[in-house]
Amino acid sequence: MTAPAARPPRYELHCHLDGSVRPATIADLARRQGLTLTAPVEHLTVAPPDCGSLTRYLTYIDLPLQVLQHPDALTRAARELVEDWHRDGVVHGEVRFAPQLHTRHGMTTDDAVRAVATGLAQGRAATAVRTALLLCCLRHQNPDESLAVAETALRHRDLVAGLDLAGDERLHPGSPHRPAFDLAHSADLPCTVHAGEAAGPDSMWEAIDVLGARRIGHGVRCTTDPALLHRLRQDRIALEMCPTSNVQTAAVPTLTDHPATRLLTAGLPVTISTDTRTTSDTTLEHEFTRLRHSAGWTDDMEVQAQRNAADAAFHTQS
Repeated sequence: MTAPAARPPRYELHCHLDGSVRPATIADLARRQGLTLTAPVEHLTVAPPDCGSLTRYLTYIDLPLQVLQHPDALTRAARELVEDWHRDGVVHGEVRFAPQLHTRHGMTTDDAVRAVATGLAQGRAATAVRTALLLCCLRHQNPDESLAVAETALRHRDLVAGLDLAGDERLHPGSPHRPAFDLAHSADLPCTVHAGEAAGPDSMWEAIDVLGARRIGHGVRCTTDPALLHRLRQDRIALEMCPTSNVQTAAVPTLTDHPATRLLTAGLPVTISTDTRTTSDTTLEHEFTRLRHSAGWTDDMEVQAQRNAADAAFHTQS
């Protein structure tokens, strides 16, 4: 009898902190902060399989954001995420968050960055998982706010590994946020951009040519543009694909139809991540198991996806 293949070291490149807080931690933080929950915490934080849109999916992050308004809460969430990565076989994990969303009770963006970085450091010390921290600009916010986020990233260049632009690209173009990304590039801070999730190939061209993205968050709507596929392959612009989340937000209809399978086979730098471990109730183990069952993924395909992720990883804190 042939022994099962050893699981390759795993790399998580696309993981949002506010969507990856353990439900039990959210409940505990709510209790400590005097918040009354209107339903069981899982009902408030775990999205259904058929959200139908990114807009509805994001509502399940409202409660985690509410309880992550204090430095100790951010530190705890970050530390526990590293512990969860370790259990999931992750050797390198990148977490992203929007520090400007954590200032409701007096924290500054600098405070928020330091709090998350402290939690990551605690997690690294306990598990030896390498980590990287990315800051998110948000499409729906004023570009001046994005510039302030980029400035925050540069003030903490020793802690921050990259800059991201998140949000619904169907409703909010990325071009107005170019000053933030120009500032990042001037300091050699690598950038990734959410694109090709809610909107089509044009959003990905904008991410690459206007914002200078080295990686694309999701990018599932690239398949109809041969020139874009050529550019992605030629420049090795990694695709941070999150299969379960992509189905929940209706970016793709089913896991069987997910473009990660044919794009990986065609030589594009596809990577697999969870997006939001709690909101999507998933792990990397679950993502690859579902791809095996629904899309015929093999051991070799997972190995290639992990190699792609290792090649595309941003600077780590070790």
